[in-house]
Amino acid sequence: MFIIYLGLAIIFLGALGFLIAAFKNSILWGIGCLLFYPISIVFLILYWQDAKNPFFLQLIGIFIVFLGAMFLSPTELETI
Repeated sequence: MFIIYLGLAIIFLGALGFLIAAFKNSILWGIGCLLFYPISIVFLILYWQDAKNPFFLQLIGIFIVFLGAMFLSPTELETI
């Protein structure tokens, strides 16, 4: 379970970093990324240099959550 929580924390930090990068660029980009998810994809494509590190951090977090879920036994999954 600890691995899953660690992965979720990393995903959260990546999302926070992504929002910070969007707000640094423009307040409109930040609000758009915060309220409407497809805008985040457009921001990622247009401002790859600013958004790539938080994006990769989120991918690492997703991988860690997946890895943690693979190691859980079926009885532990029932308690979630």
